[in-house]
Amino acid sequence: MASPIIRIDNIVKRYGPLTVLDGLSMDVMPGEKLALIGPSGSGKTTILRILMTLETISGGHIEVDGEQLYHMKKGADLAPADEAHLHRMRKKIGMVFQHFNLFPHKCVLDNVTLAPILTQGVKKADAEKRAMELLDMVGMADKAKSVPAQLSGGQKQRVAIARALALSPKIMLFDEVTSALDPELVEEVLNVMKRLAAETDMTMLLVTHEMGFASDFADRVLFFDRGKIVEEGRPQEIFRNPRQERTQTFLRKIIAAGHRV
Repeated sequence: MASPIIRIDNIVKRYGPLTVLDGLSMDVMPGEKLALIGPSGSGKTTILRILMTLETISGGHIEVDGEQLYHMKKGADLAPADEAHLHRMRKKIGMVFQHFNLFPHKCVLDNVTLAPILTQGVKKADAEKRAMELLDMVGMADKAKSVPAQLSGGQKQRVAIARALALSPKIMLFDEVTSALDPELVEEVLNVMKRLAAETDMTMLLVTHEMGFASDFADRVLFFDRGKIVEEGRPQEIFRNPRQERTQTFLRKIIAAGHRV
């Protein structure tokens, strides 16, 4: 039996007097596709930001790929991780954000190759070869020399996915990657992610309000409310026969708003 690639143990996250995550524990297995759903403010995005070390934790422990994320061994004890440890751990994880965060003055190809060249010492020719393969995979190879201003929102998000993949992470995090897109552009991004999920053994965590996509994409769905996991299970269990009243209420509102589940 494989060990979890992510192990979150009793973590707490506070912003001043506000507790966003309260004693959260969860495991993610290697290659698992996990969808995190729930109302806004329930802590879903905070989990991704903590895994990406964009936020620190107020308590608890996280292991990624068998190593502590926010702590490091000092003799027989654990000490807070230093910047070198965090930098090394970040290489295991890629993230695609709501807002594409592409460099506006650089072409698509340069956006994808910049990080491997600067942070991993990849030669430019090798980085460009890999970038073109990834751009081809997301249907953007013909836009390699375009700048972001020449792209639609869906095209920008597909470039952002290729850019995250260029660092060859073991874990990919997707934070509401379609929420900033016009409705007609959503499907092109979701199709790329479906292909990724089907064709790679990468571990993927997805925060989304696209319940139909979560149902198609995920091996397991976690429903969050107020910083806690209220219910978890396979997509058909959560979306067709939720046990908890809070999950049922949330899904009724989603359906009433015209979303497919």
